[in-house]
Amino acid sequence: MESRLKTALWVSAQVRMCDAACIPAAVSRRGDPDSGQVLIKRNLLDGRFEVFARSLTIDGAPAWRRACGPEAEPKVDRIIAREAGFDPDLWVIEIEDPHFRYVFDAPIV
Repeated sequence: MESRLKTALWVSAQVRMCDAACIPAAVSRRGDPDSGQVLIKRNLLDGRFEVFARSLTIDGAPAWRRACGPEAEPKVDRIIAREAGFDPDLWVIEIEDPHFRYVFDAPIV
């Protein structure tokens, strides 16, 4: 059985890495500390936002998929609320990243 990093620890590490890179980041929704799904809401600081979801490739490798965006915040927030309705264990990290400096830990597919 593969050992997995707990979601709360992974999220905390992402926020700290953003802090070290001077990228404003905050957890706006906390889910299950052990295994909750994670969304990243990227604020492009021009009225548009993107949402990325942790995922797996067909081969089972970690990846990120674009859930939506760039879109206006009300639409993005509705999508996040819908996902939270399906998955109450959902985590959301909000980052302000207009220059795309945040480095995802897996490819975006």
